[in-house]
Amino acid sequence: MKRFVFDFEEGSAADRARLGGKGAGLAEMSRIGLPVPPGFTITTEACNAYQQLGRFPDGMMDEVWQHLGRLEEKLGKRLGDAENPLLVSVRSGAPISMPGMMDTVLNLGLNPETAEGLARLTADRRFALDSYRRFIQMFGNVVMHLEHRRFEEILAEVKAEEGVRDDPALSPAALSRVIARYRELVRDATGQPFPDDPRQQLEMAIRAVFDSWNNPRAVVYRRINKIPEDLGTAVNVQSMVFGNMGDDSATGVLFTRNPNTGEPGIYGEYLTNAQGEDVVAGIRTPRSIEEMAREMPATHQRLVEVAAQLERHYRDMQDIEFTVERGKLYLLQTRSGKRTARAAVKIAVDMVDEGIIDRKTALLRQDPEQVARLLYRQVDPAATVEVLAQGLPASPGAASGRVVFDADEAERRGQAGEKVILVRPETTPDDIHGIVVAQGVLTSRGGMTSHAAIVARGMGKPAVTGCESIHIDLDAEQFTVGETVVRRDDVITIDGATGRVMRGEVPTVEPELSAEFERLLSWADEFKRLGVEANADTPEDAARAREFGARGVGLCRTEHMFMAQDRLPVMQEMILAETVEERKRHLDRLLPMQEGDFYGILKAMDGYPVTIRLLDPPLHEFLPDIAETEAALARARAEGDAEAERECQRVLRRARALAEFNPMLGFRGVRLGMVYPEIYEMQARAIFRAQARLLAEGFHPVVEVMIPLVGTEAELERMAELVERTCAEEAEAAGRALPYRLGTMIEIPRAALIADRLARTARFFSFGTNDLTQTTFGFSRDDAEGKFLPAYLAQKVLPENPFIELDREGVGRLIRIAVEDGRRARPDLKVGICGEHGGNPRSIEFCHQAGLDYVSCSPYRVPIARLAAAQAALRAEIGA
Repeated sequence: MKRFVFDFEEGSAADRARLGGKGAGLAEMSRIGLPVPPGFTITTEACNAYQQLGRFPDGMMDEVWQHLGRLEEKLGKRLGDAENPLLVSVRSGAPISMPGMMDTVLNLGLNPETAEGLARLTADRRFALDSYRRFIQMFGNVVMHLEHRRFEEILAEVKAEEGVRDDPALSPAALSRVIARYRELVRDATGQPFPDDPRQQLEMAIRAVFDSWNNPRAVVYRRINKIPEDLGTAVNVQSMVFGNMGDDSATGVLFTRNPNTGEPGIYGEYLTNAQGEDVVAGIRTPRSIEEMAREMPATHQRLVEVAAQLERHYRDMQDIEFTVERGKLYLLQTRSGKRTARAAVKIAVDMVDEGIIDRKTALLRQDPEQVARLLYRQVDPAATVEVLAQGLPASPGAASGRVVFDADEAERRGQAGEKVILVRPETTPDDIHGIVVAQGVLTSRGGMTSHAAIVARGMGKPAVTGCESIHIDLDAEQFTVGETVVRRDDVITIDGATGRVMRGEVPTVEPELSAEFERLLSWADEFKRLGVEANADTPEDAARAREFGARGVGLCRTEHMFMAQDRLPVMQEMILAETVEERKRHLDRLLPMQEGDFYGILKAMDGYPVTIRLLDPPLHEFLPDIAETEAALARARAEGDAEAERECQRVLRRARALAEFNPMLGFRGVRLGMVYPEIYEMQARAIFRAQARLLAEGFHPVVEVMIPLVGTEAELERMAELVERTCAEEAEAAGRALPYRLGTMIEIPRAALIADRLARTARFFSFGTNDLTQTTFGFSRDDAEGKFLPAYLAQKVLPENPFIELDREGVGRLIRIAVEDGRRARPDLKVGICGEHGGNPRSIEFCHQAGLDYVSCSPYRVPIARLAAAQAALRAEIGA
């Protein structure tokens, strides 16, 4: 019969899938002899069975009672015993860490009788009553679904009545009043008394933790982080230890290295005379772990030793929850710590230098999407700023936006494209939907291990927490700092690297890459097989891409060059021309402009290939909008401006003639070159003249000419002849050879299916996966993403947005066919990808598997592509 429950001593770190991350960590720490309060774990399999059945699986609760009996025997305490009560915590723990997304209940087993027993046993009535009121509050919120604030309001009322500010200052009599009012609240709100039977409490708490797997915040978190829905959560039932038994007791969270910077040395926070939720929930602002060295030196030294032991054991930076009960240290959890991108890189490189891990492990440990955050902007050091307040630097990066105080409003406005900063006293897991779309988060309470800090770091969003000098009035939708009032919709900037809160929108600057990041990328270059090039349309883009490690331009889109103010009128005149001769006159004006463009990009990428795509979009995109032109025509007629009327009519005739029902599949790409060959001829001439100039100046331009949207062999052959003829003319004029490579974009399924024939002419293929995805699915991207694609993803018709992550089954199959058939016809065929997928790590992995030679992506994605390419090679090496 399948077992659903295991004592901590029965498991190990290898049981993560079954016991969850927290359960496996507790089992492993127990196994290696660290001080872990005993307990047992209910498996993820039980959770999945519960989700399918709508009830606990047969036999599960029988096992729970058996293991509870063993725990009682081990500790000499019994659940519900008024003389020597056993109290337990009930915590979630999924195989993949989801901090704060699911539920926890502490102090379970308390009722009026056991609370009195605990008071007698500890000779500390205040401690016992404080533990009981905490239990009612947490159980009432997590299990009975009452709002947390309703309990906090009662607590605040009693503190006001007593004239005290902090929770520990409440007397036993005051705590008794809090408990009575809490119980009254539960009865009035739910229609039933608070449960006093500890076994009933335990069964209800286990059910609540299983249910929390599908609470809205957990579902959102899994969707954002692409965590499978069927993993389930384990439930850990653990004997309680108490950090709220006086000034020699404490609770805290520490990291074995700084999770913001990666610097060595333990980093964290603690509170004396408190319980764990006080730190994590941000209810009280905690103290730095450094202060513990003075206040509790022996405990601090033991923590340093345990941190080093766990880091060496797991070969990774650890996030450790601990409690000190009357001077004795207990470990409640260890897991690989969440960290910023900067810290992830530094920790990995340092651990290689320290001999803890090797370079391959360091590379495989990086999340390419997280590493992308190293390239985000920072506050300009030269900027003049008005600092409103100083908080804790909880998650680095800078962000500006309009102040909002409500997560729902943040979500609504953020999804509409507005930049907002979510300002809260503290965040809770229920605010995650607002945090996702906000530019950053500011809280007045909570520390650097609070919910807001951890979630923001995981998402790469700036966060400033524990900013106690701001006083937030949620009802008035404003916060004050001294005499300054900041209202809803006012613009502020937060700097998560320094903790500063600034008025208005502050200028930012480009980030600088650390020496550790450069080393990591150099290791990536050693292991990767795929080349990494960049999509760049200007010399500046090309230069920046080269700085980031691009070894070529895989896509230079010439159409963007015609949109400049000094060129667009000439381009429009060329399009409006009614004869070839007139069109050529305007093209002659564009020729030197194009030559300058190509000269700059080839020079910036000197020595590496530059793939220049000839004009691709339909010509009507360069003309004024038809509706706007019709309005201008009406004005001209009304004003009697005959010349303006004639010009509007001329533009309208041409615009209407070029208008299409489906431009994506219309008169664009190679079809323009076939009908108006003089356009492609001008561009080819500009390319070769720029190449000739650079060669004469001693540079080494590597030219690749790409024909877009080819669907037939004849199209490619005609354009190849045109380019070759133009090159020969320019080579003769320059008096030197002008070597180049001609290729095509594979953007429509037919091109992929006749790749062997296209490869007779093309020396390279570049997969334009944006259009190839549209033509394979029959989707118009703008329409799909705006209308039905979200529903397809929600209903799991598609596993991912195919415009973000390459569709391996359909589009990927076409790519494989084209690569195999193309190389059969031309073994040295160069093959790459230049759509947006070229910067997506999962898509890059496919490109490696499919045998492509390179990927091309935006300049800022180049470091990510280098890292992802190395990871793809390493995973292939180990068969992962």
